[in-house]
Amino acid sequence: MAKKLMKGCEAIGEAAIQAGCRHFFGYPITPQSEVPEYLSRRLPAVGGVFVQAESEVAASNMILGAAATGTRVLTTSSSPGISLMSEGISYIAGCELPVVLVNIVRGGPGLGGILPAQSDYNQATRGGGHGDYHLLVLAPASVQEAADLIGLGFDLADKYRNPVMVIGDGMIGQMMEPVEFRKSPVLDLPPKDWALTGARGRKARIITSLFLNGEELEALNLRLKAKYERMAREDVRFSTYNVEAGYDVLIVAYGTTARICQTAIDLLREKGVSVGMIRPITLYPYPYEAVAKAAEAARAVLTVEMSMGQMIDDVKLSVLGKRPIHFHGHAGGVIPTPDEVVERIHSIRAGFQS
Repeated sequence: MAKKLMKGCEAIGEAAIQAGCRHFFGYPITPQSEVPEYLSRRLPAVGGVFVQAESEVAASNMILGAAATGTRVLTTSSSPGISLMSEGISYIAGCELPVVLVNIVRGGPGLGGILPAQSDYNQATRGGGHGDYHLLVLAPASVQEAADLIGLGFDLADKYRNPVMVIGDGMIGQMMEPVEFRKSPVLDLPPKDWALTGARGRKARIITSLFLNGEELEALNLRLKAKYERMAREDVRFSTYNVEAGYDVLIVAYGTTARICQTAIDLLREKGVSVGMIRPITLYPYPYEAVAKAAEAARAVLTVEMSMGQMIDDVKLSVLGKRPIHFHGHAGGVIPTPDEVVERIHSIRAGFQS
C-alpha cells in the first residue's frame, strides 16, 4: 500500500479499521477529537458502528459491553477523559476483556491544556483505577509507529484478554507524516470461547468482575498476576540508538521526546561526544533488563521526559543504584529542545572531571 500523508489521529482511526475494529464508543476531547471525527465517517462506510457517548464514563461501559461479545472495539480520549474512564477500565481488566484504548496526552494536572505532555505515565503504567490490575501500554514515537502499534495492540489485547493502551503526546496526534498501513505479524491467538454470543445450544457463559467470596477474588488476582508475568517474558519491546560503541551517557526517553534526543545525539556526535539511547516501546511491561544492560556501558544515565520525571522510578529500578541518574524535562506543554539536551549532557560530562 502506498504511503499517505495523514494526521496522527486520523492514522490511528484508519489503523483500527485495518485491524478489524468495527466498533467505536467515545467522547470528543482535544487533542484527540480527530479520531472520533474520522471514524464517524469511515466506520459506517465499512459496516461498522460509531457512537458518540454522552460522557467518557458511558463510553467506558459501552466498550466493556462490546468487548464481551468478542468483537474488536476501540475508544480514544485524552488525560482527564481517561481519568473518567478509569473505573470502567478496572472493570474491563477484572472481566479480562480485550479492548484498545488510546490516550493522546495533554498537559495537567487538572483540566490542564491541550499542548503535548507525557504526564500520564504513572496513570497508564500503574493501573489508573482501583484494584490490582495493569494495562499493557505501548508508546509510539511517530505517526507510522502509532498506526503499527494500533494493529499490534488489538492482537495483544486478544492474546492476553486484557486492555491495551496506546499512549502518545499531543504531537503524535496532531503532526502529519507519511504512513502506510501494514499488517502486523500474525499471532497465534486463542479462540474466543468466552464471548457472549447467545446461549443457544451451549452452556451459558458469565463475564463478571464481582466475586463476593474472598478466595474466588484472590484466584482472579493470581490469574491476572500470572498474565502480567507472561507479558514481561514475551512482549517487552524497546529500541536503541547509538549503543554499538562506548558512550559516556545513556539517555532513556520514550515517544516523541526520544526523537528530540536522537537529534541531540547526532549533534553531539559531530563534536566527538558519544551518547547512547534506549527507548522503551512497552511502558508496561517495562524493559528493565534492557535498560540495565545499556546502562552498564555508560558512566551516567539521563532521563528526558515531557513531565516532572514520572519514568524515573522505572529507570531507578532498572539501574539499581549502579549508575547516577539525572533528569531533564518540561511539563504543561513545554517541549524539551535538542539544544537543551546537548547542554544537559555537557553539564553531566563536566561532573565526571570535577
